[in-house]
Amino acid sequence: MLLRLPTSVSEARRCVAEGAVPVGGATLVWATWQRDGFPEQAMSLREVAQANVVGRETLGAAVVLHRIDERVPEVLRRAAAGVGTGAVRRSATVGGNLVGSTLRCLLPAALVLRARARVLDAEGVHETGLSEVTAKGPVLLSLHWRTPVASAYRKLPGEAGGPPPLVVASALHADAGGSRRLHVAVREGYDVRDAATVCDGGPGPALDALRTTAAFGDLPAAAWEAVRDQTTDLLHGADGA
Repeated sequence: MLLRLPTSVSEARRCVAEGAVPVGGATLVWATWQRDGFPEQAMSLREVAQANVVGRETLGAAVVLHRIDERVPEVLRRAAAGVGTGAVRRSATVGGNLVGSTLRCLLPAALVLRARARVLDAEGVHETGLSEVTAKGPVLLSLHWRTPVASAYRKLPGEAGGPPPLVVASALHADAGGSRRLHVAVREGYDVRDAATVCDGGPGPALDALRTTAAFGDLPAAAWEAVRDQTTDLLHGADGA
């Protein structure tokens, strides 16, 4: 297998056009390749500057998880810190987690941040939503968002050998008109669901509105309790800040 290391977006675009398979830290695909066979050529974005940025409102796809620090919102930082072991976080990348993983541990955090993605294909670079990233598996360059008022993240304990542990992520945003909007995402098993509501009236009305959404109407009681507790703490904390 030939591993190509482009140093610019234009060079990475050529690699894609020539059939190179994108790979991050290879923490997930290596075993599959050993079983099914290696591709003729793969491509890593670790030398592309646009894919390695870590900032207040941006995160590159080639950034390894242990580099995600206080420069990004709490919800994303804590999501990254909860992935695997220290050894995994020193190898696994943002792009590999969001595009190449069925767990997608960073997805709930990215959803509540209302993140947009910059992706690369043979035609060039374009911006898209997270639904396209998870459905089509494009070459992810970076994520971008607007800083929330506050955010929170919780990963509940899981059983060894059991389904992925429950994750609840939430963020409070100030909209242009002065209203506040609460966005909540839940990973239950391999399923991630999210919903948003205006929350100018405090936790009670916001929770009632969330509970009537298609995403959270049938959420199991234990998961809803975690949503309720986190949302209440987040909104009270934002009001007291």
